Amino acid sequence: MYDFDIERPSRIADAVKLMSDSTDAQPLGGGQTLIPTLKQRLASPERLVSMAGIDEMVGICKDDAGRLCIGGATTHAAVAADGSYPGLSGLAARIGDPAVRNRGTIGGSLANNDPAACYPAAALGSGATIVTNKREIAADDYFRGMFDTALEEGEIITEVKFPIPEVSHYAKFVQPASRFALVGVFVAKFADGVRVAVTGASESGVHRWSAAEEALSRSFSAGSIGSLEAPSADGLITDLHGTGAYRAHLVKVMTGRAVAAAS
Repeated sequence: MYDFDIERPSRIADAVKLMSDSTDAQPLGGGQTLIPTLKQRLASPERLVSMAGIDEMVGICKDDAGRLCIGGATTHAAVAADGSYPGLSGLAARIGDPAVRNRGTIGGSLANNDPAACYPAAALGSGATIVTNKREIAADDYFRGMFDTALEEGEIITEVKFPIPEVSHYAKFVQPASRFALVGVFVAKFADGVRVAVTGASESGVHRWSAAEEALSRSFSAGSIGSLEAPSADGLITDLHGTGAYRAHLVKVMTGRAVAAAS
């Protein structure tokens, strides 16, 4: 590790100021990705601004529109224990291990946008809104590629607003060493249609499977997936854990499992 300053503000406004006062500052959520990155010298910010002590960024409630509103510094364990949105709580309960779930935060995960992380699938599959200190961003506009988002310099995720679907489920094929998703599929059925979001499979990160959405919007059953061709392997990840073709097969299998579980 190397020398750096760490600040622990108690208000969002103070965190924003600390970020803007430095030319090389980075927000720190639970640190489950950032700290290992610093240890490997893959990043070397001169200042870390911790979100952990900002009470207004911690907690879970519902707004007037019935959306589940989760503070950006809320841990995975808190989301898992809440239960107001069963599909989301079930997803959070399977992130990493207990140590990761009790330190990692939803805002940190979405800001990092790891291509195999679980929360991006939930946000995109739910049609969530990512709230920052500056604006609100629809999930469809937020995710831009591997480790790439619509966040601008100095922008902090303060809250995430999730519409709660009629039924939902997250099916995750776990890479056993990392506990990340080799392929994960989040399915959410709303009154006006179905959303299907896939993580872990694509070189461009989390994405929606439109063919499955159309089929499931007509008939929400695992059988509707059976008649579909597996997604193209073009652009899917090939590594020591599996080829692009293998991941394409898993996308179809995990989507069917998610629908069957939700049904």
